[in-house]
Amino acid sequence: MPEMQSTTAVQPGRGSLIAAAIAAAGASLCCVAPLLFLLLGIGGTWIGSLTALEPYRPLFVATTLLFLLLAFRSLYLMPRRCAPGDACAEPRTLRNQRIIFWTVTVLLVALLTFPYYGAVFL
Repeated sequence: MPEMQSTTAVQPGRGSLIAAAIAAAGASLCCVAPLLFLLLGIGGTWIGSLTALEPYRPLFVATTLLFLLLAFRSLYLMPRRCAPGDACAEPRTLRNQRIIFWTVTVLLVALLTFPYYGAVFL
């Protein structure tokens, strides 16, 4: 009886990238959210209360950097464990994952550093 090949390929680093994006969004929420509300025409004195998450920003930043490091480790340092014929065994798949990783990393760094250059937009 022939063995069935797995049709689902494990994508290394995908979960870490998603977790890093969520942590970066949390880290920049206190600064980006008021700007987005103002751009949408939503204003008021309650926008000042959105800085309640500011004390947790270092925790979100550390979590973001940890998950980015885990994704980098998974994509560049860990050996690939793919059966021949799986999608993850193709070099093109790894190249695309690395392109996505670096794109997400640039976006996350922009979110994390927003408090430093965000005053220009406000």
